[in-house]
Amino acid sequence: MAAKAGAAAFMFVLFLVSVACQAQLSPTFYDTSCPTATSTIRRAIRSSIASDRRMAASLIRLHFHDCFVQGCDASILLDETSSIQSEKTALGNMNSARGYNVIENAKTEVEKICPGVVSCADIIAVAARDASAYVGGPSYAVKLGRRDSTTASRTLANAELPAFFEDLESLISRFQKKGLTARDMVALSGSHTLGQAQCFTFRERIYNHSNVDAGFASTRRRRCPRVGSDSTLAPLDLVTPNSFDNNYFKNLMQNKGLLQSDQVLFNGGSTDSIVSEYSRNPAKFSSDFGSAMIKMGDIGLLTGSSGQIRRICSAVN
Repeated sequence: MAAKAGAAAFMFVLFLVSVACQAQLSPTFYDTSCPTATSTIRRAIRSSIASDRRMAASLIRLHFHDCFVQGCDASILLDETSSIQSEKTALGNMNSARGYNVIENAKTEVEKICPGVVSCADIIAVAARDASAYVGGPSYAVKLGRRDSTTASRTLANAELPAFFEDLESLISRFQKKGLTARDMVALSGSHTLGQAQCFTFRERIYNHSNVDAGFASTRRRRCPRVGSDSTLAPLDLVTPNSFDNNYFKNLMQNKGLLQSDQVLFNGGSTDSIVSEYSRNPAKFSSDFGSAMIKMGDIGLLTGSSGQIRRICSAVN
């Protein structure tokens, strides 16, 4: 009984710590210390996407890949040093993650008006929201007050970032470990409507899988041969690749998911009904996506006196 009581007390303490950390985050966190922070970030993000539409998807993905490794602490932005294993060279990020310079540029602009106040972690979170809104996706209230890590982990990134070949059960498990539900996972995956993938990530699917539309596979094979062209890009959504909409889910229902990790969301499994719902109800998808992004932004927070506010996002102070 004593052991059980002790364990219960410990879990209650963890709960209180989690609640306390989240309570320190607020959309109004910088209203006094840097009132123009979010508008300054927004201008930088809009400018970057105006010149490179694909950057919207990259910034949303950058936030996701940051939060899944050590939490939403901007560890993904740190360069390699003698004491830091950069997450930029992890398998899920190397030659695919983008937007580092966009976040750094936004940080530079914010530092001009409020030096040492706004964290890189918060800039990533705001950038993801602004990227979504700029291309027609939902806008939502971003809670602010995160601090930046002084460490990074390529090992954790290799172990914890989802891979393009994973099955449904594995993906659900990964998201559950981060406090996210299967519905959260499907909603977040909907941002793939903006993304692109390299040939080597979908070659197996278009040549060897049975649950793929024949015409869709044939189209994809034109730019992705059995051998070579590994880095050639293809949009995950052929219909509206530059707009944030629910076509991603419609594509899955037609067996036109480009990656295996996309198509498993609609393949006779537990998430089929969610995909079907989002394909019919874009407003519900939009609402759930915003809620899931807010929820994801609470993973593994550094607040208060933990971590630091980096002056340059790619290096610790």
